[in-house]
Amino acid sequence: MPETTTHATAPAQTRTPLCVDLDGTLVKSDTLHDSLLVFLRTRPARLLQLVGKLFQGKAAFKAYVIDSVAPDVTHLPYNRKLLHYLQSEHARGREIYLTTGADARLAQRIADHLGIFSGVLGSDGEINLTGNQKLHRVRGQLGKFSYIGNAGPDLPLLAEAAEAMVANPSMRLRTAMRARGIQPAGQFDERAHPLKSLVRAIRIHQWAKNILIFAPLALAHDFRLEGLLRAVVAFFCFSFAASATYIVNDLLDIEADRRHPRKRRRPFAAGDLSAMAGLLIVVAFLGVALLGSSLLPSAFLVWLLLYLFATLTYSFYFKRVPLVDVLVLSGLYTVRLLVGGAATGTPISQWLAGFAVFLFFSLALVKRFAELENLRATGSQPKNGRGYLLSDIEQLRAFGTASSYAAVVIFAIYIGGHDVMAHYGRPARLWLAVPMLILWLSRVWLLASRGELNEDPVIFAFTDRMSLLVGALVTLVVLFAHPLK
Repeated sequence: MPETTTHATAPAQTRTPLCVDLDGTLVKSDTLHDSLLVFLRTRPARLLQLVGKLFQGKAAFKAYVIDSVAPDVTHLPYNRKLLHYLQSEHARGREIYLTTGADARLAQRIADHLGIFSGVLGSDGEINLTGNQKLHRVRGQLGKFSYIGNAGPDLPLLAEAAEAMVANPSMRLRTAMRARGIQPAGQFDERAHPLKSLVRAIRIHQWAKNILIFAPLALAHDFRLEGLLRAVVAFFCFSFAASATYIVNDLLDIEADRRHPRKRRRPFAAGDLSAMAGLLIVVAFLGVALLGSSLLPSAFLVWLLLYLFATLTYSFYFKRVPLVDVLVLSGLYTVRLLVGGAATGTPISQWLAGFAVFLFFSLALVKRFAELENLRATGSQPKNGRGYLLSDIEQLRAFGTASSYAAVVIFAIYIGGHDVMAHYGRPARLWLAVPMLILWLSRVWLLASRGELNEDPVIFAFTDRMSLLVGALVTLVVLFAHPLK
C-alpha cells in the first residue's frame, strides 16, 4: 500500500476534541502483544499465572501484564505521519485524547513521553475500553469528538465522530466504512508492503548458510541423483525451520531490536508485521518442515529437532551468556553438516567435524567482535543484553583468530594423513588451498577490525567478490588434486 497522508483543514472541525486510538493507529504494533513478548522472555516462570488471568476478563489480563513488565515506550514503532499531524494540531491548541483499549497506565506512560495529549482514556482492570464501551466513555466525557482509528472495533466511534480519520486501516474496517457510507477525512498510512515484510522476516538470504547441507556429499564426491534429491529436500525443510526460528528470535528480541540503529527496521520491530502474523508463519513453516522430514531418514528429523531445541534455548537464555552464546552459534553451523550427512546417509569424518568446530567458532566470534567494534567506533555502549563489554574486544579477537588458524592446522594435518588417500589421487596438491584459507580468514578478521564487516560472516562469504574468488580457486585446487569417485 502506498504511503499517504491526508487530512481535513476545516476550521470548525479542528476545534473538536480529537481522540486517537493507540494500537495499530498511533503505534503500528499492538502494545499488548509487545508486552506479552517481553513477559514471555523475562517472566517465563509466571506463564501459568498469566493464562489464569484470562479467565478474569481481558481488562484484568492486560492489567496483570502491565503489573509484571514495563515496555519501553520511547522506542515503540510510532506512525510518524500521524504523530507529525498530532503534533501540529497540538501546537495549534487543539485538545487531543489518547483513547485506547490498552491498560490506562501504559497509555499514560506513552502520553507522558509524547507530551501532546490533554488526557488518557484506557482500560482500568475491570472495563476493557474498546468498541461501544469506548464510545460511551468518550461521548460521556467529551460530547462531540473527532476520532482516528484503524480496525473493526473503532467503527462505532468513526460512525459517531464529527471528523473520522484512519491510520493504516485494516481491510475489514475499510469495507465496513464503505458499507456505512463513512468517508474518512484523513488517512495516515505508514507501513511496508506485507509481502516485502514477509520476505525480510523469513530472511531468505540466510538460507545461503544451509548450502552447508550439501557439503558432506560434495566432500565425499558422491553426486548420485538420489543423494542430491535428498539433500535438496533437506535443504528446504531445514530452511523453513530455520526461518521459523529467526522469527521467534526477532519476536523475543523486539525491544532490543527497536533500540538498535539497524535492527529497528526489522519487520516486527518496525511494526510492519504483527506478532500474531509472526506466530502464524512460525506454525506454518514448522509444519512444512516436519511434513517434508517424512521423506527423509529418521536421523534427519532427530538433528532437525535438536537444532530447533538449541535455537529456542539460545533465544530464551544462552544468547545472553557471553562465550556460551558463540559456542551455541558455532554448534548450529556444525549441525547443518550433520543434517546433510543424516539426510543423505553420508558419514561425517572426524577431520571435517574438527575443522568445522574451529572454523565456525571463529566465525561466530567475529560476528560478536564486529558488533562491539562498530559500537566502539560510534562511541556507543552495548545495550542488547548479551553480556559483552567494549573492553572484551581484544580478548574476542585473540579467541577468534586463534580458532581460525586452528581450523587451518587441522586441514593441513588432514592433507598429510592416510585418510586423504581414499578421496584424492594427488592429495599433495591440496596444499595450495592452505594459503587461500589463511588469506580468507585473515581478511575476514581484518575487515571486522576496520569496522567493515556488518553482517553474518557466512552470508558475507556468499556475497563478497573476494570470498567467491577464493572459493572458486579452492574448488579448482580440489579438482586439480584428482578427487576419486
